[in-house]
Amino acid sequence: MPHWFKRFKETRLVKGIVYAIVGIASYPGINIFNKLQINGMENLHKLPKKNVLFVSNHQTYFADVMTFIHIFCAVSWRKKHTLGVPYYLLWPFTRINYVAAEETMKSSWISRLLSLGGAITVKRTWRTDGTEIRRSLDPADTRKIERALKNNWVITFPQGTTKPFAPGRKGTAFIIKQHRPIVIPVVINGYWRAFNKKGLKFKKTGSKLTVTFKDPLVINYDDTNENILEVVMDAIEQSKKYMLKGKHHLMSSLDK
Repeated sequence: MPHWFKRFKETRLVKGIVYAIVGIASYPGINIFNKLQINGMENLHKLPKKNVLFVSNHQTYFADVMTFIHIFCAVSWRKKHTLGVPYYLLWPFTRINYVAAEETMKSSWISRLLSLGGAITVKRTWRTDGTEIRRSLDPADTRKIERALKNNWVITFPQGTTKPFAPGRKGTAFIIKQHRPIVIPVVINGYWRAFNKKGLKFKKTGSKLTVTFKDPLVINYDDTNENILEVVMDAIEQSKKYMLKGKHHLMSSLDK
């Protein structure tokens, strides 16, 4: 791919057009046929426009990311609690990148379009073509994330899968330790109920979708990768503690 074309794909013009198209197409599913509740949105106004890493649990391939884009664009238009009418798509906030598996972003024309909206494609460290594998973190992938953090907000899903309570990847902790971004934990819910796994088709309308932005994490950047990852997983409510709490809640519901 020519270097000039790669640079062109990353321009505000291209990303803005993609956000407008994706935003118009996704808004009804997020905030009309289903209802979106955003908690902590007002706190995003205080953040710098670079070196901020959003870490979140993951419930669909694309609906989660689409929602983040809507929220960040709405914040740039000084919205504090809800999306409201999506006029923010007329001039969207484009200093957004999100980490996604290279395999996923090449799987269809829709995913290829979405990749133009700021995808940082990385090689999966644990799975490829449906086969379980193990590989070390690719240094080229970490450099992509490093470059993105210098200028943008970056979204990452430490589990790398939509399966709840899956273990987090140490690569996330490595990025945090090496580049010391402001880390904002995010907890999402309801997407697994409303959408299919890809997040492009409805399973059930009328669902409540929630996105909760927590306060920035207090992190000892000199700590081990394992301890940093433990802090992150607990903050996004995907640690063993929350898994046991979920099982207890389920058993209590069955007993009633």
